[in-house]
Amino acid sequence: MIDKTWASAAEAVADIPDGASLAVGGFGLSGNPIALIEALLAQGTADLSIVSNNCGVDDWGLGILLNARRIRKMTSSYVGENKEFERQFLSGELELELTPQGTLAEKLRAGGSGIAAFYTQTGVGTQVAEGGLPRRYDGAGGVAVASPAKDVRTFDVAGGQREYVLEEAIVTDFALVHALKGDRHGNLVFNKAARNFNPLAAMAGRVCIAQVEELVEPGELDPDSIHLPGIYVHRIVEVGGDIEKRIERRTVRQEGD
Repeated sequence: MIDKTWASAAEAVADIPDGASLAVGGFGLSGNPIALIEALLAQGTADLSIVSNNCGVDDWGLGILLNARRIRKMTSSYVGENKEFERQFLSGELELELTPQGTLAEKLRAGGSGIAAFYTQTGVGTQVAEGGLPRRYDGAGGVAVASPAKDVRTFDVAGGQREYVLEEAIVTDFALVHALKGDRHGNLVFNKAARNFNPLAAMAGRVCIAQVEELVEPGELDPDSIHLPGIYVHRIVEVGGDIEKRIERRTVRQEGD
């Protein structure tokens, strides 16, 4: 039996070095692997290049690593909830590779599937394909690093000629993900919307570390209910069902409205 369980989040992330690249699950604040992120913060790892849909908020999720100046580069599709992110990016302290959301998902999936690159229509005719998107500012309002132009080709798809832009897959040194349940073999089950980018991030990491709310024995999970097979997961840590979970905004209305 391959038992992939680790005693604590701190032990599971202990070998992540300065300068590592990470794929991190979550969408907004849903499905954030917060115990692993906090453990990474506590051990002082710095100069990180992180691929994640967004960067949390100022005091939670990946935002706590950002506030501690531990992140060198973010590859994301949305960054609008974090004021410190905006400040660091505009001041030239942080590099950003802004990527369309569906493209980011497919880049992660492709990386985990052994696909080097793919063509997509998303971004054709924009700076995503033509280049020039600011990746790093110089701190004085100018662009220090801009995105390069990408290969664009025309394909005959469904009887029509359309242009497609080449996007390269993403593979990272490590992946950090959150799941509802997992077994000792690393098979994972996600909870509804908290599934989001977690399976894709897990696939892209050469070493995937999963925090789970409940750890079960092999055979206890219904095979048809498993969202991510254990072949993609290398370490698993039980963090308990009472772990803090946040949302960005709570909207309520009067009953009957």
